[in-house]
Amino acid sequence: MAEVKNNNGLKVVAGLLLLLLVGTVIYTVSLYKDKQDTTVKLNKEKELVVEDLTSLRSEYDKAILESNATNDELVSARDNIAKYIDSVKTMKLDISALGKYRRQVSILTKEREQLIRKVDSLTRSNSMLAMERDSTYVELEKQTVFNDSLVVQNTQLADVVERGSALNISKLSVDAVKERSSGKLVSTQRAGATDKFKVCFTLTNNAIAQAGDKEFYIEVLDPQGNVLGESYSKSTDSGASVTYSKSTAFYYENKALDVCDYISKPASDFQKGNYMVNVYDNKLKLLGTSKFALK
Repeated sequence: MAEVKNNNGLKVVAGLLLLLLVGTVIYTVSLYKDKQDTTVKLNKEKELVVEDLTSLRSEYDKAILESNATNDELVSARDNIAKYIDSVKTMKLDISALGKYRRQVSILTKEREQLIRKVDSLTRSNSMLAMERDSTYVELEKQTVFNDSLVVQNTQLADVVERGSALNISKLSVDAVKERSSGKLVSTQRAGATDKFKVCFTLTNNAIAQAGDKEFYIEVLDPQGNVLGESYSKSTDSGASVTYSKSTAFYYENKALDVCDYISKPASDFQKGNYMVNVYDNKLKLLGTSKFALK
């Protein structure tokens, strides 16, 4: 009877132990499953945080590319996000740490929005400045073209005035004359009888010419092409030069003026043949030419 009771007690104990073992296994399996579920959730959360950070970095890359000039704040913010991405990828799975990074993502998103607005504002300001600068350049270019045009016009006007104010002569004549004992001069065509040449010309009236003392130059060439007289030389800054027989001075008052001067004969008599007389102004511009012959 006692033996039967002992067997029953053992069965009860065995049953309890079996139930305890089954419960422990069930509990262990449940804990493992919960841990697996938690790990999956943490990995998913980690991936989402990395995706959000990567998206932020891409947006910064785009903003930097669209910016006309390198923005140090944008570059620094992008580099910080890259560091966060590396940290999240290498971190141990932890709910608290992931929560901290999730909050950091929210902060970084707000910072990005503020920086983008700031950069957009600076970009618009720079665009306005660039437009104003370009407009200024255009106006300066227009002014330069206008000034160049004025210079050309003034130069052309100065040339016109200079040409218009130049003196001209008419009625250039040369007369071979003999001086009688009474001092009277009479015309002759004989070389041996000629004592001097009388060169006369008329200055035309010119209202825009500068009035005052003037000096012209008379060049007389003999039949051999030699310059008669003292053979003075005259040159200008432009490089023009002439050898002349005599200069003649007069006072011009913008009205027609008759001018005459004389070229004395050389040491010997004048030669027979053809002579040429040229008259130059003070800038050595040839004003007139006359030819005549002595017999």
